[in-house]
Amino acid sequence: MTGPMTMNRVIHAAVRRDLARFETALAAAPDGDRARARQLQVAYAHLHDQLKHHHEGEDTHVFPFLARVGGATELVEVMETEHQAMADALAGARTAMDTYGSTGSAGDARVAKDAIVGANEVVERHLHHEENDLEPLMLPHLETPEWKAVEKRLRPPSLAESGRFMAWVQDGMADAERAYLRATIPVPVTFLLSRLAGRSYHRHVAPTWQAAN
Repeated sequence: MTGPMTMNRVIHAAVRRDLARFETALAAAPDGDRARARQLQVAYAHLHDQLKHHHEGEDTHVFPFLARVGGATELVEVMETEHQAMADALAGARTAMDTYGSTGSAGDARVAKDAIVGANEVVERHLHHEENDLEPLMLPHLETPEWKAVEKRLRPPSLAESGRFMAWVQDGMADAERAYLRATIPVPVTFLLSRLAGRSYHRHVAPTWQAAN
């Protein structure tokens, strides 16, 4: 990955991390363990919701902003098409994960893993495209009042959702992303959001990956 770190890339790193976690966990899923299947189902629903919020924010606020930037109009149209492909692939994976969550069977785990692998390929193509082609067009505008207004609109709509988001991105975060986050948001703020407002993530999602270690 080239280019400067951004909050967008922090989110992308969390998405990549989780999709890799799901592939590994589903490959090792024991047959008949419905508790583990349900745990993975809940964790995938959380990831799916985070991605849905992220992409809806891009569709509603980021892409219209970039459509006004010189040279970005055609690229934004491609991004919107990729978002639809991602939405379809991720929804298909959620259906497979819901089936696996209800049965706990190894066969359904394999089906879910295949769906995750397929979704990951679609997601990765888009993330790579966005980071390498779209972000360079954004970078000159990141300190403008217009972009700052967009950033405000991208924030989660409630304290609880802000907490879940902050807890999620920091769960297993790599050094480069953590350094950027600490330089961008005061550490006490990220800590309080994650540990207090993000309690539901630590209660319902984080143990999924602790169990896999």
